[in-house]
Amino acid sequence: MIRMARLAPVPVAALVAALLASCSAAPAGTARTPASAVAAAPSGEPRTLVEDLEVPWGIAFLPGGDALVTERGTARLLRVTEAGKVTEVGEIGDVRPDGEGGLMGVAVSPGFDKDRSVFLYFTSARDNRIVRYRYDRGLTDATVILDGIPKGGIHNGGRLAFGPDGYLYATTGETGERDLAQDRGSLAGKILRMTADGRPAPGNPFRDVVWSYGHRNVQGLAWDPSGRLYASEFGSSSFDEINLIRKGGNYGWPEVEGAGGGPRFIDPVVTWSTDEASPSGMAYADGSLWVGALRGRRLWQVPLAADGTAGTPAARFEGRYGRLRAVAAAPGGSLWIGTSNKDGRGSPAPGDDRILVLTS
Repeated sequence: MIRMARLAPVPVAALVAALLASCSAAPAGTARTPASAVAAAPSGEPRTLVEDLEVPWGIAFLPGGDALVTERGTARLLRVTEAGKVTEVGEIGDVRPDGEGGLMGVAVSPGFDKDRSVFLYFTSARDNRIVRYRYDRGLTDATVILDGIPKGGIHNGGRLAFGPDGYLYATTGETGERDLAQDRGSLAGKILRMTADGRPAPGNPFRDVVWSYGHRNVQGLAWDPSGRLYASEFGSSSFDEINLIRKGGNYGWPEVEGAGGGPRFIDPVVTWSTDEASPSGMAYADGSLWVGALRGRRLWQVPLAADGTAGTPAARFEGRYGRLRAVAAAPGGSLWIGTSNKDGRGSPAPGDDRILVLTS
């Protein structure tokens, strides 16, 4: 069974011939595989939990095990049970879907049992913004905690997640305006870290909400058991990336794509060619990062050693389910995976879009 990070330490797997045969070859630029970070193939197949959705973008779990799921284009927030029952929590009226924008990230407060707070990242008429709601039987008390995030037809970022430090992290894209990623005065092309009220979190490097910069379009965040933060990032024409995020780090875009940035920039720990990945949602479970690939149409498993070193990625379920965008580790020990075949770039099959569950 795939276990969440808080339930299991990083496993140490043996390197066997059968495993090597199941893993795809390492792409150019991928970190060398340490012996203690070899991906063990999942023995089971995903099962379909929910069908007939419209681009499920974000998945976040409530304390009881149900999930909140966003649909990018319909602006609906859904509640999905572990048995696959779907109810509509509400349609977010201020969302203005456009291109790659719409209703995207969702995060549940670590103190939800007391504060009932849910956070959404979405595209409005004039910007991308983060809004806090109270969720009881429906959504009430909408409070904009951060607005003015640049929006565009492409590269809107959109992932929300609470870190192990209790603060809210958000990813933003550079909206196709490349120079914004290096512009410290812009919220575009950044990873942000803030309090539940949208204020800069204590310890931020620049006395604002920016945690790292020089990003093109980050859509995945995950922490390992030691609290190290990883982010998945879309490249342009050469390399997609996974980066180990450091406080105040500059990740190079648009000056560099992939590795080789020199002392000014932080190199990625994993790269793929852009036709293999377009990495979006990401979760940590059972010693690996699990990354949904859009253009690559597969689930990437990236093993991590105890020191955080990334091993050789292994491609799972290649071409089986189409474009994969949302990946989340459920409290019960499974991975939930959302397809994105109705986003205008996929080929929907009967039943798309769907949520898949991988349990073993």
